[in-house]
Amino acid sequence: MSHSRRLSLEPAIDSITGRFRDLQRNDDVNKPDFRELDLGSPVSTLMPRGSASSSAAATPTSSSGSSGSASGKPSVSSQMGKRLENGYRSHSGELSSPGSGMPTTRNLKPGHRRSSSTGTPLIFSGSSFTSATSHSSPQGGGSGATSAVSPNPGVLPAGNICPSGRILKTGMASRTSSRTETLCTGTGNYGHGNVVRSGGGGSSGKAVRAAENGENPEELKRMGNDMYRRGNFSEALSLYDRAISISPENAAYRSNRAAALTALRRLKEAVKECLEAVRLDPSYSRAHQRLASLYLRLGEAENARRHICFSGQCPDQADLQRLQTLEKHLRRCWEARKIGDWKTAIKETDAAIANGADSAPQLVACKAEAFLRLNQIEDSDFCLSCIPRLDHHYHSQPQAKLFGMVVEAYVLCIQSQVYMALGRFENAVVKAERAAMLDQTNPEVASVLNNVKMVVRARTRGNELFSSGRFLEASVAYGDGLKHDESNSVLYCNRAACWYKLGLWEKSVEDCNHALKIQPSYIKALLRRAASYGKLGRWEDAVKDYEFLRRELPGDSEVAESLERAKTVLMNRSQESKSLGFNNEVEAVSTLDKFKSSLALPGVTVFHFKSSSNRQCEEISPFINTLCLRYPLVHFFKVDVEESMALAKAESIRKVPTFKMYKNGDKVKEMVCPSHQFLEDSIKHFLL
Repeated sequence: MSHSRRLSLEPAIDSITGRFRDLQRNDDVNKPDFRELDLGSPVSTLMPRGSASSSAAATPTSSSGSSGSASGKPSVSSQMGKRLENGYRSHSGELSSPGSGMPTTRNLKPGHRRSSSTGTPLIFSGSSFTSATSHSSPQGGGSGATSAVSPNPGVLPAGNICPSGRILKTGMASRTSSRTETLCTGTGNYGHGNVVRSGGGGSSGKAVRAAENGENPEELKRMGNDMYRRGNFSEALSLYDRAISISPENAAYRSNRAAALTALRRLKEAVKECLEAVRLDPSYSRAHQRLASLYLRLGEAENARRHICFSGQCPDQADLQRLQTLEKHLRRCWEARKIGDWKTAIKETDAAIANGADSAPQLVACKAEAFLRLNQIEDSDFCLSCIPRLDHHYHSQPQAKLFGMVVEAYVLCIQSQVYMALGRFENAVVKAERAAMLDQTNPEVASVLNNVKMVVRARTRGNELFSSGRFLEASVAYGDGLKHDESNSVLYCNRAACWYKLGLWEKSVEDCNHALKIQPSYIKALLRRAASYGKLGRWEDAVKDYEFLRRELPGDSEVAESLERAKTVLMNRSQESKSLGFNNEVEAVSTLDKFKSSLALPGVTVFHFKSSSNRQCEEISPFINTLCLRYPLVHFFKVDVEESMALAKAESIRKVPTFKMYKNGDKVKEMVCPSHQFLEDSIKHFLL
């Protein structure tokens, strides 16, 4: 380097490095971070890395297409020194920081060299071109020039792109265009004519434009830190973005951007920025600490441990304690899930969330699964509605797992199963297929996908058969689906519709009860059960269902009409029972005369021989009271064999509970210890 150039550069470098020392003294130790720009980076035009690179830049290199320094014009080196003294001063007369006015240079790909046979490279200055011989540093960021001559303006050698990114068309040297052309950015090698209009260019183009606009990334970061401290996180994020566009390889800027994203609750984006910061600077402890904290909030214990205890760093004790607590709750969730202790699973997930894993979708999904297994479908659906939409572009490094499944796949599996229970079959298939794509080797995920497909197939087949009037075959199809998902309320309700059409109203009521046990406010199941109750003559039960439906559907005229009709029938039955001497309660009989007089009553009469000391009798007695209310046209009597031993001996009662049924004074059936269903079926048989 010549003596004149060294003198011209020294004041600029001294002033700039002094300013960076002042900035470093004001380092903000709190979040967000502060880190100095590396003046030896490839993008710095003031101080190339290494003395060897500097000396190489100062040494002219001859080639077949380069020209010597015999032109007599001022060298490019001295011109750059003057620009450093004059062109990069602020309004106050102080030197601005590097990057405020100089564009970054792009490294050429290995093996991508300009041909020496094409002539001298062109340098654009103002509205004309000058020629210079350059020599790049090993990093590709330094350049030097020994002389400049004016080339023929009518000749433009192929492939000679100007350092500023502009090219000049042949014959157009005397005038400038308002629309410049720039070399296309990307990772591939460039061919002839591979040029685009300015205004695009990706991050490197943004950096050049930001530098030309005089933006200082350190100043932008300082302003971002100030906005962050004031709680203006969106403004801080915007400032950090601008700093990154100028210096994308600065780890501190990435870490600061992660802090702003975290404050905005965009945690997964914050994780990406921290991972990028760690990639740029593997020993950056603040980025590791921030990553660990984010992973704890996301419930990813293994990833959190990796960054809390990374090599060469003493772990933060508070984060370590939170990690150990999270691992304890996750272990207990795993154990509870294995044995089907779903209440404990809910308790442990709540504890993990309260401990700080407040943004872990897999823990919310675990709670939703527990509610699903407890047949609390509405609670399960509500849990899933609290999970934010999954970012399918976010993937942990490595992928986090829960219960042996990739976290995202586990969440999708639970969503699929809840959608199945709610009858959202198409959505269930989509979720299950996406889960299988994310975790292709997990057998549980594969099993969920298979079950979902089989249930959907059975439901579709059943619907087709029902629509064609083939109700028995449709009931079989729905039953096949229940083999793969025994807690599917929709399939139970659909099969109940088949039983109703076939006149099997008891079976219809039974399937409706199954559906309502899974989903208590299932409107279709309630409507179907109420109608079946009416067919069975159980008008009191029908009225109860219709009254509930009336509250749920206040504007439904059909429900209102059905309720009034059921009430009218029930009232007429009650009046008829009273006129015929029927009671709505079980009447006690203690004497033989009373027993004989009761046999003379018209219709069906049921005698329940019982003992107050017998457990089976005590268990079935409430059911007899229910039957008495359910069938008001049937006479129900009870006989305590211990109090009426003579009557029990006369009727040859040897075991209790015993039931004797009479119709119009004639004995029609005797049953010893019958099941509830068999007893009721017998009453209906003789009543009809």
